[in-house]
Amino acid sequence: MKSCIFFLTFALVAAPGAFGQRHKLGEVNAETPEGQLLQQIGQESDDAKKLGLLEQFAAKHPKHEAAGWVYEQLQAGYLKANQPDKVIEVGDKLLAIDAEHLEAAHQSLKAAEARKDPDLVVKWSNQTSQIAKKVVAAPKPKEEEEVEEWKRRVDYAKQVDTYTEYSLYANALQVPDPKKRIELIEALEKRNPNSEYLAKAVHHRFLAYRQAGDNQKAVALAEKVLATDQSNEDMLLVVTDQYLQTKREPEKVYSYSSKMIELMSAKPKPEGVSDADWTGRKNLIIGLARYMGGKQYFNENKLAAADKELRAALPLVENNMNMKAEVLFLLGLANYKMEKIQEAANFNRACAAIKSPYQAQAAKNLAVIRTQYRGVK
Repeated sequence: MKSCIFFLTFALVAAPGAFGQRHKLGEVNAETPEGQLLQQIGQESDDAKKLGLLEQFAAKHPKHEAAGWVYEQLQAGYLKANQPDKVIEVGDKLLAIDAEHLEAAHQSLKAAEARKDPDLVVKWSNQTSQIAKKVVAAPKPKEEEEVEEWKRRVDYAKQVDTYTEYSLYANALQVPDPKKRIELIEALEKRNPNSEYLAKAVHHRFLAYRQAGDNQKAVALAEKVLATDQSNEDMLLVVTDQYLQTKREPEKVYSYSSKMIELMSAKPKPEGVSDADWTGRKNLIIGLARYMGGKQYFNENKLAAADKELRAALPLVENNMNMKAEVLFLLGLANYKMEKIQEAANFNRACAAIKSPYQAQAAKNLAVIRTQYRGVK
């Protein structure tokens, strides 16, 4: 005796997605142990018990012709039960018997996201994308009645492929480890250098390089961005400082310093940031910009311009003792060279009062000034 009554009952838990169910269940011989178990599965209304029966079938009959269908139901059941490890485990089994099962890979990617495992996200994003691209590349059928279904499959595959890029981007924003964030974004770049999500990830990538201590990559990325877009003050700061420290691109030190001042002077306070915090950030960045421009002027012996910029920077870096000490030290030197001796003494005295790498030299400079100019206070 043969029976297929239970098919309609169990179709309700088919795997989700536009093309989720690739494996159909044909007529089953209910006189065999496999058929009896499949019949039990179809008749069971309790989700947990049904899942147990599916697991039993998969364990006992992994090579049965209904195995693909059973795995699809298992993956859907595990997804519903929020068991991401098992979703992935079954996804592997489905792909072992059906290498182009796009929905199985897609659900495994979502399970990797649920686990918040960046390595698994990269793995399943790549694998899902590869399958999606194969579907997209499939030739158009010759039979007219198959064309509409082919179009739908191709359209769906394109959507899934785009989602795999979004997945790398979204998980990069969530992962706390900057090195893992970098891996996710670099995987996205390798996948599609023109991805819309890669452009959205630029600032996050820059910050991740900084947090991971990879200043070389941070500077290289910032230089690339600043060539066309100078709206990010963090990138402007890092690149300007790099040029200043390496004594190159002096004109960009000036232009980027000016750009930072212009940018921060007009930039509105972001939502969720207190007035005090925003004022502190604005003052610090403008102060750093003034300092960098002033130091560049000093390095080129443009003393009047250096004096002007460094004096403007001084009150803005008040809370950064090392920066304040360096600004005072440079002002002391600049004013000494301009023969503003009392001013030079005052700046050196203030610098010598701050514990910093400049403290000892400032004290010596002050002593020299007092020796050379006895009227100096």
